[in-house]
Amino acid sequence: MIEINKSNKYIQAALNARATRQDLIASNIANVDTPFYRSKDIHFEGMLAEQAESEFHRHLKKKLAMAQTHRAHLTPKSELPEKPVLFYRDGHMARNDANTVDIDIETSEMSKNGVMYNALASAYQKNRAIFNAALEYSRNLS
Repeated sequence: MIEINKSNKYIQAALNARATRQDLIASNIANVDTPFYRSKDIHFEGMLAEQAESEFHRHLKKKLAMAQTHRAHLTPKSELPEKPVLFYRDGHMARNDANTVDIDIETSEMSKNGVMYNALASAYQKNRAIFNAALEYSRNLS
């Protein structure tokens, strides 16, 4: 995908993460009757928010750089992970077969994730439409 402006790469990353989350939730639902299956989810909202804050210079506080006083010290990671973090959603009561999938929670999360995906896709399309309109207008001026 073409990067039209700074926000596009965040929209694209969020769309990819939402699609991955949809697949995970569908996998959880498919394994509702699998013994010892633990429901999985991903967390990516915080990562995207921190990256956007950094890119758009919306820092409320300055970051303090880590000092390296010895060459054997580890170098700090300056970038956040590009992939969402996978975790097990174990806060639910496991059934007798140790399965932690709660079908009500999974369908609710799938619905919320679908709405967010559609909103992001709509924002991406509108952003491209604005860019295309600006290009068309500049062509007509020539």
